[in-house]
Amino acid sequence: MKRLLAAVAFLWSSISGFSQSTILINNVQVFNGKDEKLFLGNVLIKGDSIVSITDKPVPVDKSGRTTIIDGKGKYLIPGLIDAHWHATMAAIPMLTLLTADIGYINLVAGEEAKKTLLRGFTTIRDLAGPSFGLKRAIDEGLIQGPRIYPSGAMISQSGGHGDFRFPYEVPAPDNAPLSHGEVMGGGVIADDPASVRKRAREQLMLGATQLKLAAGGGVSSAYDPIDVTQYTVEEFHAAVEAAENWGTYVTVHAYTPRAIQMAIKGGVKCIDHGQMMDEETAKLIADKGVWLCLQAFLDNEYSNEKTSPAMRTKQLTMYQGTDNAYRLAKKYKIKLAWGTDILFNPAAPKNQGAILTTLTQWFTPYEILKMATSTNGELMALCGPRNPYPRKLGVLQPGAYADMILVEGNPLQDIKLVADPEKNFSVIIKNGVIVKNSLQP
Repeated sequence: MKRLLAAVAFLWSSISGFSQSTILINNVQVFNGKDEKLFLGNVLIKGDSIVSITDKPVPVDKSGRTTIIDGKGKYLIPGLIDAHWHATMAAIPMLTLLTADIGYINLVAGEEAKKTLLRGFTTIRDLAGPSFGLKRAIDEGLIQGPRIYPSGAMISQSGGHGDFRFPYEVPAPDNAPLSHGEVMGGGVIADDPASVRKRAREQLMLGATQLKLAAGGGVSSAYDPIDVTQYTVEEFHAAVEAAENWGTYVTVHAYTPRAIQMAIKGGVKCIDHGQMMDEETAKLIADKGVWLCLQAFLDNEYSNEKTSPAMRTKQLTMYQGTDNAYRLAKKYKIKLAWGTDILFNPAAPKNQGAILTTLTQWFTPYEILKMATSTNGELMALCGPRNPYPRKLGVLQPGAYADMILVEGNPLQDIKLVADPEKNFSVIIKNGVIVKNSLQP
């Protein structure tokens, strides 16, 4: 009977994908995500985690069940993390998002998730969009893609950055049905503390690991000038209280000093963007220990395309502050994360790694890689007990998730290697599973 039960248990674990695989990567120069100094070593993976990293030979099971990869002295780095991504909105035009069947949107998102992973991004923080189903499908192994920390729908005031309604839907009666953008989970509208609290709790119910509110004007939104401030301290506090009751935090979309300061007064723990902040605001962010997830928004070939002159004007206004924002962040030693925030542009996601390389205007390759691995990993963990992936991310160390990339060259000397993942990433492993191995004959 015991043998029968053991056989059934083994069969079930195999069917369910829980049987542990073993991978040994020998002879690699290891960047652990934190220290600038590399070391030559061997990395042993069992299941979804790193077991050991050592400069000594690692004995293997002679049964042949261990997959052995000869790293040939190449460079092993942690999987990259994009802390401001839109898994369901990056690769689809806005009009399509607001008019297409949700099934089509999910198929586009699923295909893009696979491409995201093959660019070496093993984790993303999703900051608005209906990504709960996509996350579940990836976690269950139905499709390939990065780990997702979902925010769900962005919570916005009427006329704010997350208001996707058409003008003919306004004025809306108190009992008006939800707009299409709300139904499909892009953004939800709430105009007082009670409504904000309700919408916040709904996103947490659906599985949000953190909440996102729109605190100020946006570039891609149709109605709000970029300088406007959105929400009051009381409204921010309602969302923050709901999040803290669930052990997690609120981040906000905000560019200007007033929007950032208002949000911090309301208790938010992270500011996304911040390009137009001034010195007083930078000092406040640092003094309060608030995270800043800043993007290298520049007027270059990687710019998000804008469909109207008004949006383009807002975009250029915001770009003018990018350099100063990075300099202030460095001056005040702000806890600084990085993300791309690619939106509504099917041609742009392929540039995800290339956008990371534009940080060389302010940082060394080591500082850039550290930010996109271990530092971003620390931000992912800010959601505390709501963290769906509670082990270490963004580092190569025993006990951490086995997310890593084998690079054809030293990215600590040449960060531009990450701009061409198809050519320069020989092996990509996520969660202990090899998703790419071009070293195989």
